[in-house]
Amino acid sequence: MKKVLSRADLKREVERLRAEGKRIAFTNGCFDILHVGHCQYLREARKQGDLLILALNSDASVRAIKGPKRPLVPQQERAEIVASLEAVDYVTIFDESTPLELIELFRPDVLVKGADWKEEDVVGGDAVRSWGGRVVLIPMTEGASTTNIVERILQVYGKG
Repeated sequence: MKKVLSRADLKREVERLRAEGKRIAFTNGCFDILHVGHCQYLREARKQGDLLILALNSDASVRAIKGPKRPLVPQQERAEIVASLEAVDYVTIFDESTPLELIELFRPDVLVKGADWKEEDVVGGDAVRSWGGRVVLIPMTEGASTTNIVERILQVYGKG
């Protein structure tokens, strides 16, 4: 089964799965250097529905959010890496600054974000609640971040 899909192909798949009565969970993010926090987060996100869609920020989108030095890993590689995880059922890449367009397209039953967000600030939360869905915030793994990994690499190997 192909897990990395265009939004059009994924829309058709979501419609098929919803017709079977499946509950759709949706999350998004950069997932630049995969770490234990990502893995724990995605496992918990998957528990919120019968399947988990991960909307992955494109390289251009990551640069707009995190600056010109990111991402460290190109979008196609990031997509393949997260798609290889058991917790992730489907991946689609998006260029927009937020996933709102995808959330409105797929109409997930559950929108999942990290607890570093306030529920009222979660993009698409109002839309998901408007069709009877819910927003779930997953606790973050203390100290697990791509930035921390990069800083540790620089400490160990220097900036040379």
